[in-house]
Amino acid sequence: MKKIFTVLSLLILLTQCNLPANDSAESKAKSLVKKMTLEEKAGQMTQLTIEMLSVYDTTGALSKPHALDSSKLRQVIVDMGVGSILNVGGYTYSQEHWKEIIGSIQTYAKSSRLQIPVLYGIDAIHGANYTVGATLYPQQISLAATFDRELLHEMAVKVAQDVKSSGIPWNFSPVLDVGRNPMWPRFWETFGEDPYVVSELGCGMVKGYQEGDTMMAACLKHYVGYSDPRNGHDRTPAYIPERQLREIFLPPFANAIRAGAKTVMVNSSEWNGEPVHASHFLLTKVLREEMGFKGVAVTDWEDIKNLIERHHVAATYKEAVAMSINAGIDLAMVPLDLDFTKYLIENVKEGKIKESRIDEAVTRILQLKYELGLFENPVVNLMGNHTLHTDASKALSFELASEAIVLLKNQGNVLPFKADEKVLVTGPNANYINALNGGWTHTWQGRDTAYNPEVNTILNALQEEMKQGNVSYLKGNTYTTRLSDAELLRAASGVSTVVLCLGEDTYTEKPGDINDLELENAQQELIQVYHKSGKKVVVVLVEGRPRTFATTEPMCDAILFAGLPGNAGGDAIAAILSGKVNPSGKLPFTYPRFSSTHSTYDCKYTELYDKEFKRNGFNPLYEFGSGLSYTQFNYNGMSISQRNLGAKDSIQMEVTLSNTGTTDGDETILVFSSDEFASITPSVKRLRAFKRVHLKAGEKLTVPFVMATKELSFVGLKNQFELEPGKFFFSVSSLKDSIEIHP
Repeated sequence: MKKIFTVLSLLILLTQCNLPANDSAESKAKSLVKKMTLEEKAGQMTQLTIEMLSVYDTTGALSKPHALDSSKLRQVIVDMGVGSILNVGGYTYSQEHWKEIIGSIQTYAKSSRLQIPVLYGIDAIHGANYTVGATLYPQQISLAATFDRELLHEMAVKVAQDVKSSGIPWNFSPVLDVGRNPMWPRFWETFGEDPYVVSELGCGMVKGYQEGDTMMAACLKHYVGYSDPRNGHDRTPAYIPERQLREIFLPPFANAIRAGAKTVMVNSSEWNGEPVHASHFLLTKVLREEMGFKGVAVTDWEDIKNLIERHHVAATYKEAVAMSINAGIDLAMVPLDLDFTKYLIENVKEGKIKESRIDEAVTRILQLKYELGLFENPVVNLMGNHTLHTDASKALSFELASEAIVLLKNQGNVLPFKADEKVLVTGPNANYINALNGGWTHTWQGRDTAYNPEVNTILNALQEEMKQGNVSYLKGNTYTTRLSDAELLRAASGVSTVVLCLGEDTYTEKPGDINDLELENAQQELIQVYHKSGKKVVVVLVEGRPRTFATTEPMCDAILFAGLPGNAGGDAIAAILSGKVNPSGKLPFTYPRFSSTHSTYDCKYTELYDKEFKRNGFNPLYEFGSGLSYTQFNYNGMSISQRNLGAKDSIQMEVTLSNTGTTDGDETILVFSSDEFASITPSVKRLRAFKRVHLKAGEKLTVPFVMATKELSFVGLKNQFELEPGKFFFSVSSLKDSIEIHP
């Protein structure tokens, strides 16, 4: 392996195919395609998992330590010309081993006829989470709670540096699914329920990943409609009217494409009965022709084969290959067989797929490889030294986690804790770092403790943060079982406050499916027991989706929604509980009151009415944008410079607020609009702008907002965005104002 790596070091300065240096990536790609055989083209459209190239032990398991199989490398890379590899063989690797892996693969690619480098992809969704020692950041649902564009962009740049330091140029991130169904087990991978928030934060991450010398390719997941399955389970059908698809689910993808996103991963499921990875309408007409996407469209795991086995729209694998490629798929995440390539070639020879369609797909793949510099330097950052987990990245992780945590309730100002406060810490997530990180952390489900770094759990952090001896711990309560009342109360003797760290174990995808949002009885009973005992109850919710607990919520004195705050989550939670950090997060979703009834904040007016026809029907436990502080922010005024506007004008607004408390703090200003009347029933309100600001104690600040009137457009009866004349109301906190639009 070391010899292979050294040989590659000598080869990286060579330029492939003797093409002029000033040619564009597209022209280079087109020129190279003309030199390729059909078999070589089919290989470029094939993506296999690293398990297909790895050594196995006598039991049939991947060998430890991980190693590559030279015979498999030659078969797959040289003989078949496979163009892309993904994934990690079960667990996280060191930087050095990653470079050996990528170096070996690219060395074999060098010995193929056209010496085309391999494109390697990984799910580095909250840091370089498959590289040992890399800094891990909050997951997307927690990042959304920061409403901090600048900090997310900074994080994305650092993630790109860390991932590329392992030799990997392609990241399957960000997720731009709009989280409309809180049951969905990938809800935590989203930026929440609002398409504008998803667009803004997603575009920031795409730009951070793809800018400058550390550029790696972003991949927009999962195009499109994946996040609103009817039954809440992963990879199950979504039934979304085209109008809603265009207004809610497509805009984040369209905006990220305009921001330069290079790749898109396709939804594994189906939209209105049509598998997305076989939909010519979604993959060609909408994605390519309407949205102008020029990059690579890749399937998710084994989804072409799933056209037979799950969706039952194809009779054979060969037929499924033709369906998906003709629909618009460029690269197939096969990833566990060698038949896809064979069937792709047969379909072309039999006229079921035009070779021009193959040329189109391969040109996109090769263009991406040129743009990433893989022909010049097949192992990105091979010659550079990059330090993981620096003081700067650790500080950024802590800052993001601190901004992400949402203080939902603080009855009687029980938080922050007093200097001499004595507390008991218990609950299933009190001393469990895996729950703070969630899935896609060192392993797929994120549950293997063998790869955990030495970072603080909530318990550890509180013990460090508070006066020695003032924090005690009760072990034994799980997600579904609890200790006896006597044991619970005995442990709380002598303390004034109980910190209950509740929520969920880590999960993603199908293993995370549940049938009920309600928080398990055993956990809610902890609230009841300690509340009845007269203790102050502080609940810290470590969870990937909003688990309902309306019956016991009134028994809680304070509630923190921690979400999945990452490796620095324990420290951030402790800093907020102790008062070192002033909480500033805002909910990026509507927290439901009941497990079987859920409406998003942008509901329709008919959803406001209850069974007595009063406007109490929309009654979540906590509304979108909820989030308290240890100081007080007053909104003093809102002014709009011009009230009568045309279709091409801009709305110019100023919002004045003040910090009337005694503590410095951050506030996120949320600007909503409401359409008085429209040809399509309007939402009660829609978020149109947001800005995070810092105010010192006693400070007053006027914040400007500018937005185009076209941003008030909606998808009308013809399934196209249109701006209708009329009155629009704007609201910020309790402030309201209006404008008239005359297109």
